[in-house]
Amino acid sequence: MDYLSVLWSFLLLLGLGAVLGLLLALAAKFFHVEEDPRIKEVEDMLPHYNCGACGYAGCHDMAEALVSGACKKVSLCKAGKKDKNHEPIIEYLKTHPDKDGNTNVPSL
Repeated sequence: MDYLSVLWSFLLLLGLGAVLGLLLALAAKFFHVEEDPRIKEVEDMLPHYNCGACGYAGCHDMAEALVSGACKKVSLCKAGKKDKNHEPIIEYLKTHPDKDGNTNVPSL
């Protein structure tokens, strides 16, 4: 076995991995999308069961829908309680408009 060919193969794969890793890091930086911080706040107010009983894939998707106004009823969250989860979300969305000043406040 020729050790020189093994060394060249190792160096070639090392260089290829470094270049592709750098390209991946640059792509992550340039294509980064900022998420509305209200989504995280609303998600933290949900019960975090990720059960899907509301019709969404999980609590994060439900929070996105509530913040964007796609979901009009916070009571779709079957696992949540009115006084612990639903009402605080409604109050939060009333007092925190989006960057354009619009408030998408769901009902119970």
